[in-house]
Amino acid sequence: MTAAGWIEIALYLAILTALTPVLGGYMARVYRSEPVFLDRLIGPVERLTYRLLGVDPARGQDWKAYAKSTLVFSAVSWGLLYLILRTQGIHPFNPSGLDSGTWDLSFNTASSFVTNTNWQFYGGETTLSFFSQMAGLTVQNFVSAAVGIAVAVAVIRALAARSGREIGSFYPDVVRTILYVLLPISIVVGLFLASQGVIASLAGDGGPVASQEVIKQLGTNGGGFFNVNAAHPFENPTWLTGFVEALLILLIPAALTSTYGRMVGNRRQGWALYAAMLGLLAVGIVVVAIAESDPTPAMHAAGITGSNLEGKELRFGIPSTSLWAVITTAASNGSVNGAMESLSGIGGLIPMANMQTGEVIFGGVGSGLYGMLMFAILGVFLSGLMVGRTPEFLGKKIEAREIKLTVFGTIGVPLLVLLGTALSMMKWGKVSIYDSGPQGFSESLYAYTSQANNNGSAFAGYTGFVQPSDAPQFGITYADLAGGLAMLAGRFLPLLAVLAIAGALVEKRVTPTGAGTFRTDSPTFVVVLVAVIVIVALLTFVPALLLGPVVQGMTDQLF
Repeated sequence: MTAAGWIEIALYLAILTALTPVLGGYMARVYRSEPVFLDRLIGPVERLTYRLLGVDPARGQDWKAYAKSTLVFSAVSWGLLYLILRTQGIHPFNPSGLDSGTWDLSFNTASSFVTNTNWQFYGGETTLSFFSQMAGLTVQNFVSAAVGIAVAVAVIRALAARSGREIGSFYPDVVRTILYVLLPISIVVGLFLASQGVIASLAGDGGPVASQEVIKQLGTNGGGFFNVNAAHPFENPTWLTGFVEALLILLIPAALTSTYGRMVGNRRQGWALYAAMLGLLAVGIVVVAIAESDPTPAMHAAGITGSNLEGKELRFGIPSTSLWAVITTAASNGSVNGAMESLSGIGGLIPMANMQTGEVIFGGVGSGLYGMLMFAILGVFLSGLMVGRTPEFLGKKIEAREIKLTVFGTIGVPLLVLLGTALSMMKWGKVSIYDSGPQGFSESLYAYTSQANNNGSAFAGYTGFVQPSDAPQFGITYADLAGGLAMLAGRFLPLLAVLAIAGALVEKRVTPTGAGTFRTDSPTFVVVLVAVIVIVALLTFVPALLLGPVVQGMTDQLF
């Protein structure tokens, strides 16, 4: 790769690091109800929203009430989105006259967008009306992101609390997230994208793309208006728009580490989590960039030299494609500016491994932070066992209940992935697999890794919906239902586990720091945290990775 490519990667990481405390500090003030510069403009709208919802923002909730509100809100969101998708034929703003997709595709799509996954078995421009895109998918891009952030903030409050049982109030947290964080950034950046050529039109050959593009990246949603996602020039016309959209993907997940540090009263805590995330991200970017800059074994066998440009958009080349492939899977975003299945064996292994950490290398908005906090709790527990001390996290003792919930939250999703992949190799799932050999296995492993971890990117050979040119469209029911259930379980099981952990910790007294306290804001803890993520999360998948991308990376055969 050229020097310009490495400079682009370094510039991206530098700008992300610079923006982290700026946005993180602003968000901390928002969630502590401190004055911010948008109060005069948004305050009246916020108060009106509370009155319409019948919500008292001063009334807190314990973890059970918070969890109940989260589940009810998400269930209603799922039902409304499913209704929109099933009634598409009578929608306005449907210039192409598109009918509804099949019932099983609608189940999968509703589950996908409510869980912040945005997995797409369909091509947006050939399947959904403008109304479905705007009133259905774009709305869920906002609210599903807000749910994840709200839960993360509730967990932070529990860690920072000195007494009591309340961890905040769900609906005010969601409202403030949308009004003070997501909407202002979306409006400003959406106007910028439109000025750079991202289309924003209700005409038949256009679409309301710019407004959806910004929130799909900012909210780590990732679902594309067009089938080829951010490789399409109507979504991503220039290098500059691509760079800005890539920054949006990690902007809030990174900033939340700073929010966390400020709200617990020790900014070093936030920087420790950021350092662990950034280190894992940087390693992944370097590996993919090097792997894609060299010819694959299959290219060597065919006498082809040079970089692996298959599936790359030549406007972006190796640097931007490699950078995007890693950040979109480090976050639970899943948008792409190139074909993920065209990555080399090792280049495709890194995005898969990013997701298999449990999406904690920055991860989704909110979910990445609370997932990383579960690994941090596991890290202090294991460290405490080694030195014979009762483990403590931020001065709060970690006991059996918290560890059981942490193990459930961190190991449950990998089990879903492996189970889903195994079942897809049986007769029900084989119809969805396009390729043979290690590539076909990798497609299935990637599909369930992506869906269960709420990412949404795909190796394109695994399908759940077919639109023949000479026959009616049909869904592949097993793939649609299994994927939809994996997304729902992957979203809400860890979410409930971490809220239960918050409920256990919020009531605990804080133990003063002593000489034997294992500091969780030190470089030593960063090393321990990274080791726990690698050992506990990634080693679970080594046998599966050996059967897929590793084998493919070592063979000279084309699959």
